[in-house]
This record gives sequence, C-alpha cells and structure tokens, in this order.
Amino acid sequence: MYPAPNQVLTVRDSNFIFGSTGSGSAQLTIDGIDVPVLPNGAFLAWLRVPAGDAPRYELHATRGSDVASATVPVTLRPLPTPLPDTGPLAVDRGSVTPSGTVGLRGDERVRVSVRAPANANVVLQLSDGTARPLIHGAGVAWSTDVNARDLVHAGTIVVRRGRDSVTVQTAAVVAMDAAPSRYVSLLNADVDAASDTDQVSILRPTPNGTYKWFLFPGTIVELTGMRGTSYRVRLDSQLEAWVDQKAVQFVDPAGSRPRRTASNSRVTANEQFTDLRIPVTEKPAYQVEVSGDALILTLYSTVSNVDIVNFATNDPTVRDVTWEQASSDRIRFTVHLRQQAFGWLALWDRGAFVLRVRHAPTVDAARPLAGRVIAVDPGHPPIGSTGPTGLYEGDAVLAVAQQLRAMLEAKGATVVMTRTTRAPVPLGDRPISARRASAEAFVSVHLNAYPDGVNPYRARNGTNTYFFFDQAEPLARAVQRGLVRQIGLPDLGINYDNLAVARQSWMPAILCEGAFLIVPEQEAALRDESFQKRYAAGIVEGLEEYFRSFAARQ
Repeated sequence: MYPAPNQVLTVRDSNFIFGSTGSGSAQLTIDGIDVPVLPNGAFLAWLRVPAGDAPRYELHATRGSDVASATVPVTLRPLPTPLPDTGPLAVDRGSVTPSGTVGLRGDERVRVSVRAPANANVVLQLSDGTARPLIHGAGVAWSTDVNARDLVHAGTIVVRRGRDSVTVQTAAVVAMDAAPSRYVSLLNADVDAASDTDQVSILRPTPNGTYKWFLFPGTIVELTGMRGTSYRVRLDSQLEAWVDQKAVQFVDPAGSRPRRTASNSRVTANEQFTDLRIPVTEKPAYQVEVSGDALILTLYSTVSNVDIVNFATNDPTVRDVTWEQASSDRIRFTVHLRQQAFGWLALWDRGAFVLRVRHAPTVDAARPLAGRVIAVDPGHPPIGSTGPTGLYEGDAVLAVAQQLRAMLEAKGATVVMTRTTRAPVPLGDRPISARRASAEAFVSVHLNAYPDGVNPYRARNGTNTYFFFDQAEPLARAVQRGLVRQIGLPDLGINYDNLAVARQSWMPAILCEGAFLIVPEQEAALRDESFQKRYAAGIVEGLEEYFRSFAARQ
C-alpha cells in the first residue's frame, strides 16, 4: 500500500493512495469517500492529504457482512517557521544565506537572504561599518546581492520592527582570488574497478546538479570556489564545473599547475575499433560530443603542437581528423566518420589520450539479430516502485527480461543479463558488465510511477523510452515504435535524460518504461504472461529494426 504507515509525504494538498482490498467485490471508502475497486481488489484514489495533529487516512471496506477497517498514519513535512506581523519579533534563523562553507572570487556576487516578517526593516551590516538594505520579496523573503569580498568577515543581518530587533550572522566567504592558488586531483568515489574505462570522476554545471563531464581520475584542476559540500574547479580559462568534495584530494601546490600540450597524433585500426591516439603531457579535462557523422573531442587547458595526424589505410570507420585551437587553452578535434557513430570510449593510456571509435556491426538483413550481443538489464533492486496489489517493479521487469532473453536467443543473439535473480545489483555495475562483454546494445527494462502530488487521473500514462548519447537515439525511436505497437498503451515519446545506465558510450544504450506500475489496470496486466511477452516483443521488434538499418549501409 502507498503511502506506507508513517511515510513522509512531500505534498500537503492532495495525493494519490493505492493498495488492495484483496477482493474485487468489496466496497471501499477512504476518509468517507467512495473509491472504485477493480476485479482483482486493487484501488487507486486521489484525495486530500489528511490534516490535523495526527494526520491519517481512514479506510473502511465491506463485502456483504464482512467489514474491515484500517488506519494509515502519515507524516507531513513541517511548514516553514511562521513569522507573524504582530507579537514578539520572529526570524527564521535557518533561512540565512550564505551559510556553511562558501568560497568565491572577490567580485562574484553573493545572495544574502533571510525570512523575516513582511512589516519589518532588514539591513546587512558589514565589517567595515557600512549597511546594505535587504529588499522585501514575496511573502517573508528578504534579500540583496553583495560582492564576495564584502563578506570575507561574517556579516550581520539586523531585523527591526518597532522597538524589537533580532540579529543573525551570515557565513564568512573565502575570497578565492586573494588566496594562494590551490589544486586538486580528481578521484573516483563511486566505482571500484580495475581499468580507466570504468573509472570516471563526475563533474556538474552547478553544485549537486546534473552530470555533465566524466573525467579521468588523477586529472589535476585548479580549485576556484566552494559551496557546501561541492568544490568548483577550473577546466580552462572559459569554463568551470562543480565536483563533490569527496571526489577530490588536494595536491602539493609546488609545481601542481598543469601545463598540457598535445602533439603529433595517430589513427590506427583493427577489426573491432579505431583509435585516435593523442600524446598529451598530462591528463586533460575533456568532453566528447556526437554530431551527426562526427565525434567532437574537446581538450581543456591544453595547447596544440600537432603538426601531423597519421591515418591508417585500412580504416572502415574514421575518414579523417581535423583540429583547431578553439581558444588559447582549448583544443577541438573533429573525428569525421564514414557513417554515424556506433560507439566510443575515452581512455588514458601511457601518456596519451585515446579516443576509441567502435566499428559498426556487419548485419544480415534477413536475420538482423543473429550474432549480435545484447545486454538486457532488468531494472532494480535496489529501490523501485510497487503496484497496488504489491507487485514489485524488480520482480515484474525480471519476468519481462526473461521473456526478452528467450526471444533474442531464438533469433540468434547472445544475451548478457545484468541480473537473473532478485538479488540487488549496484547501478554502476550494470553498464560495466555490458561493456566488458562487448555488448552491441544495452536495454534497461523498467516500469513507471508518479511522484507525490501528481493526479493519476489527469496525468498521462503509457509507454516511453529514454536515451542519453546521440548514437542511441535511433535505437530509442525504433524500440519505442515497437513497444507502442505491441503493448498498445499511449505513446509518450522518447526522452533525452541523464540516466546512469544510459550514459555508457561504447554501445547504444536505452531505458524503457513500458507501463505505469501504480495504475491498477496496468499492474494487473503485468502479472499476465501474455502482456510480459508483448513488452518483450516490442523491444525485439525495435532491436531488429535498428540493426537491420546497418545492413542497408554495408
């Protein structure tokens, strides 16, 4: 049942509640409101969130003379501290910013803010004796922006109303440009693996934001900012990024500033892949982007001394490579391909940056899956959603994945399963096992759910498919078409999304959300083997369409 007893709800207005009466002939009320019950006993309702000092749902089910009742207590997130316009002056001390550890350049702007009554007067007193008024915003929000150097000593926010006054302190801000330069070496805090292809350090555009850069552990970068548990680091003179504190270690400042130079490069090919090998004096921060029939490699804080790029004469994948010094400390290599990229890896090997480009498979149009290696990933555990009658997502998708495995093997494919039992498999291990098995496609099988506060009777539900790298988009579209044809639920389209299992680049990788497990009718269908087979058949249909397209290019 959802919510579980004493579960913390993230909304306070309305929410869904679902579960099972155990009988489709029962009549159910929740908080006095009639709730429909499906033939299998499942129910799904959209109701006001209970209020009061002890919020709880009251459920009553009847079937003839049988009566069953249940009370489900829930926990509501506390409201912000009330700040009345009358009575003793109150200020929300926990709302003050900046707080914690903050380090910025002296001329960067810092938001100073506090929650205080709307009829108060609020000023920021700086250590030099000057005062800055805070501006009243919506509700009880007050704020102003100052230079970071103005807060190298903690500021004092003074809130006054009549004769009452309250003072609260801001955090002091470290002026990074006034301190000696500091450098850190990136670590990998998430994966315990043996090779560089599996070890990455993750950087983000904003603190705790989405993943964007996946760099080699041991890359040295300059520390330029601090905010809470995140550090800002410089990739080059034009670009900075954020990294978790736990993913860096400080290095000896003496001689630690990296000086990277790229030199004459070489392209070599074998039967499986082509390598662009670029000698670089130190590990660089980098990014690889897919653009049509090209891979664009950017090396940050690096200058070029490339005079010659040597090409293999037997290369079926890379046509040529061009480069430009995009800025004084940024090189951009463009790897021109003979067709759209199939897969790639970035490696650091004995003083060289290696961009490994995977060759497209040779496919028989009549049997496009024969000889293919397909990784099938039954999503979860850990975590995962649960349906009204208790069907767990990890169990449901494992049943679909087993049907998928049988169908793929019947068509001549070799299947790599990331799990075959109910035992949890760490999220990061799943793409690693697929890469090490040289899989040619990765399909993660999932089921969808709604977050708190979404009305399931108004929100769309159906089937959708996710991808991350551009080379996986054709596979995502093909599988989505197959799923919609086979399953018959509404087409929610395909989505670019930064999902862990879709972020691998060596093969096209997708994640399928075939149905919504919390919708009672769809949960009931997922218990039916024929529906499981249709879900699997949709994926197979899409994989066949995708790989058959390679036969036309050969």
